[in-house]
Amino acid sequence: MAFQQGLSGLNAAAKGLDVIGNNIANSNTVGFKASEAQFSDVYANSLVGAGNLVGIGTQVSSVSQQFAQGNITSSSNPLDVAINGNGFFRMSDAGAVTYTRNGQFQLDKSGFIVNNNGQDVTGYPVDANGLIVPSSPQPLQIPTGDISPKQTSELDATINLDSRLVAPATALFNPADPTSYNNSTSVTLYDTLGNPHLLSLYFVKTATANQWNTFATVDGTAATNVNLGNGAGVATALNFTTGGALNTAMPISGSIDLTQVATDLGLVNGATSPLAFSLNYKGTSQFGSNFGVSSLAQNGYTSGRLSGLAVGADGVIQGRYSNGQSRNIGQVVLASFNNPQGLKPLGNNLWSESSDSGPATIGAPNTGSLGVIQASAVEDSNVDLTAELVNMITMQRAYQANAQTIKTQDSLLQTLVNLR
Repeated sequence: MAFQQGLSGLNAAAKGLDVIGNNIANSNTVGFKASEAQFSDVYANSLVGAGNLVGIGTQVSSVSQQFAQGNITSSSNPLDVAINGNGFFRMSDAGAVTYTRNGQFQLDKSGFIVNNNGQDVTGYPVDANGLIVPSSPQPLQIPTGDISPKQTSELDATINLDSRLVAPATALFNPADPTSYNNSTSVTLYDTLGNPHLLSLYFVKTATANQWNTFATVDGTAATNVNLGNGAGVATALNFTTGGALNTAMPISGSIDLTQVATDLGLVNGATSPLAFSLNYKGTSQFGSNFGVSSLAQNGYTSGRLSGLAVGADGVIQGRYSNGQSRNIGQVVLASFNNPQGLKPLGNNLWSESSDSGPATIGAPNTGSLGVIQASAVEDSNVDLTAELVNMITMQRAYQANAQTIKTQDSLLQTLVNLR
């Protein structure tokens, strides 16, 4: 019987060495999960004397993958992503779904996010407003076209006007004459075509206590091209309390005659005219300190071209555009399984679900039991090279010991054959 036992031991040790060798070979494979050969003893069936049975060897009961977390290493590719925690990326190859821990992704010629095998990364799409739509996961595609411009509709200005100043020496306002106003500031507005227009605001202290007039010009043309609520080129009064707080109802309805501006500059502008916007001086004050602009913000922008990508910890992919805007493009989803060791290895760092693994549970990163996403990083193989080398030595000794039992049994049989 020792021949059978020794042979089973040799086969088991050889299988164990195969598993160890595969682990070592993939010690630098991104997203690889080490395997472990698990053994069980073998006994012959018997109706009697069960307690006195001698085993007939060993066998490999399973090769179990160990889904422990691998180290995370930074990379220079913004689309390289690593999972820190539980979960798998969900991939699609013409509808055939697989799963992986290898987050080395890039864009194909059509703008789809793919892995090295050309399989699509799937996730949640966005609606027209850039909001994530948690629906059936679909291949994620990066739009390559420019984003449309947005006309300025709101302008917010928070300013302090120096209460210590007196009315200008020149009574009639003239933007070309600095002696006709006390202070000025400028901000860029955008029309429906994304063309920038420089709006200059001028502040003139009046003879009336706690009152200032505000004028405006655009693109250096005549003040009559701008209406701040009281008529084209007409001053709008800003009144303040004795405590320096603004006492004029806000916002002011403003508009710019873009057609006349283009004519004055000898240009052609097909944007919507007039450019209507609300001007809100809320928070503006008149204190005994120097003129200062705390904030000057508007909500328009010109067209923009994709200049970069960023992936958040929640898997949301944002596009950064040349006009300073950002847009949600989609959200990478993760899949989890009740029994990940039941997944079927397919090679190329891919698994497929099986009856043993159970169905995939799909969700956004950092929700439920799913891990978080780390961008510009990859998950290294979880193979412990030192431990594998020690295991190799142990398995080699087991192989040698089993070979020795066969050799010893052969020697015993040879002795019996030589009896006379």
